[in-house]
Amino acid sequence: MNQMTLLRHGETEWSRDGRHTGLTDMPLTPKGEDQARALAPLIAGLTFDLALVSPAGRARNTAELAGIKEYEIEPDLWEWDYGGYEGITTPKIREGRPGWYLWRDGVVPGDAGHPGESAEQVGARADRVIARAGTVEGDVVLVAHGHFLRVLCARWLRLSPQDGRLFRLDTGTYSRLGFEHGEPVILAWNAPV
Repeated sequence: MNQMTLLRHGETEWSRDGRHTGLTDMPLTPKGEDQARALAPLIAGLTFDLALVSPAGRARNTAELAGIKEYEIEPDLWEWDYGGYEGITTPKIREGRPGWYLWRDGVVPGDAGHPGESAEQVGARADRVIARAGTVEGDVVLVAHGHFLRVLCARWLRLSPQDGRLFRLDTGTYSRLGFEHGEPVILAWNAPV
């Protein structure tokens, strides 16, 4: 593989409001749709040997509005399962758990549809995506979610999944991962269009 282009989906109501959005399939807001369309000129100038998109509608919609016409749905690209914290903001969680920090403290189990994941479990999914991307000769594009892509970046750099905390990632942005002298590096991060 030459490089991976990462697209974080556009804004949703919950991402705008700071609510943890894991497995709940929230649609893009009008602003999120505009963010996705703004990625189209970037995508138009690139050729991908592999395009993988999260099953979430917000990711698929972003991919399509950005001009990615052919892609595969990759279940490993789902966002972190926030368990019992699904749909809740950090300030609200901290009312019951003062000082709570996702990257250090993790999540509590939720209902059957939101059992929750550890950072290590998200990291294992990221490792599988990286391994799959490594099987192609050319470039790869991934369309997914903020926390997941932050974990993927950490794993790309051979860091722990928790080190994803170091890589802020806004909605509707792109990033690129690649190599320098055969070693994995960040080529661009959290770049607006």
